[in-house]
Amino acid sequence: MNPVRGQSALAWVRSSYSTSAGGECIECSPSVIHHGLIPVRDSKNLHGPTLTVPTGAWRSFVGAVRTGELAD
Repeated sequence: MNPVRGQSALAWVRSSYSTSAGGECIECSPSVIHHGLIPVRDSKNLHGPTLTVPTGAWRSFVGAVRTGELAD
């Protein structure tokens, strides 16, 4: 895990799969892609740790979610 400095000031985007009931929700901040990395965090823990994920891996993950490849 790499902390993202000033993460509270970032523009975070919540997953469209998130519901108001909580659960396994994540947010990303695509507006601050630095050096091929995208910040990701748990939407239930806004002040918790932030992961930085390579953009190629993030695109693969999002694509797998959209196609149902990661469904139960």
